[in-house]
Amino acid sequence: MVVTQHAQTLVRSAYDPNVQEAWTTCSTGHNWGYYYVLGVLPFLARFVQSLRRYYDSRLPTHLINAGKYGMGMVYYFFYYFWRHNNNQPSGYSFVLWVLFGTIYSLYACAWDFLMDWSLFQRNARYPLLRKEVMYTGHIPLYYVAFITNFLLRFSWLSYFPTGGINITVRTFIAAFLEILRRVQWNFYRLENEHLGNMDQYRATREVPLPYSDAAHAHDEDDEEDRDEDGHPQGSWLRRTLSIHSRRSQSHAVEEAT
Repeated sequence: MVVTQHAQTLVRSAYDPNVQEAWTTCSTGHNWGYYYVLGVLPFLARFVQSLRRYYDSRLPTHLINAGKYGMGMVYYFFYYFWRHNNNQPSGYSFVLWVLFGTIYSLYACAWDFLMDWSLFQRNARYPLLRKEVMYTGHIPLYYVAFITNFLLRFSWLSYFPTGGINITVRTFIAAFLEILRRVQWNFYRLENEHLGNMDQYRATREVPLPYSDAAHAHDEDDEEDRDEDGHPQGSWLRRTLSIHSRRSQSHAVEEAT
């Protein structure tokens, strides 16, 4: 969303006859405050939502989650501030950006692994994973997701080189990689949520059948016993036919009398 809004601003300036060299005039360095506000809107929304959830539930995990989004807003502030100052890998603005970028990435990774994916559980069958997993036939993919999620959380390091690919192209690549990371994150987040719902009896892995296990086992024991019409004895069909037969006999007696 943020990258798209940046592009819209650039296109608007590029087609303005009063603006020359739109790439320079509308760049992040010249309009860093505007871009910062656009960049932190999703973080601000989730930050306020987490505070509201803490107010309603008093669960400290919501405060920790709010801290993650708050750190994200601080990280973006120093990122755009660095772009405004010199956009070079040097100076105090660069040091502050790297410092808070590292803190935010580690903070977000810890939340991804411990809370969203519930990894690193003790006595898990597969090391570093949780005790119960649904995709048992694709265990290596859990470790692939573990590594790629960690690396992509540090995609901002791609802004370090001063030469090579244009910074705008690098921004687009970083945004695209973040989309892929989020798609991957959704799979394991949804799996963890489903397992949590089953643990709290909000969901079930299998839909229960409309009969008890004892009755089902009794029917299996009597499976070989069938009546003269070929129907299993003790089955619902056998009982239904027996009831209809008794009713028919009763009506016949009444008519005869």
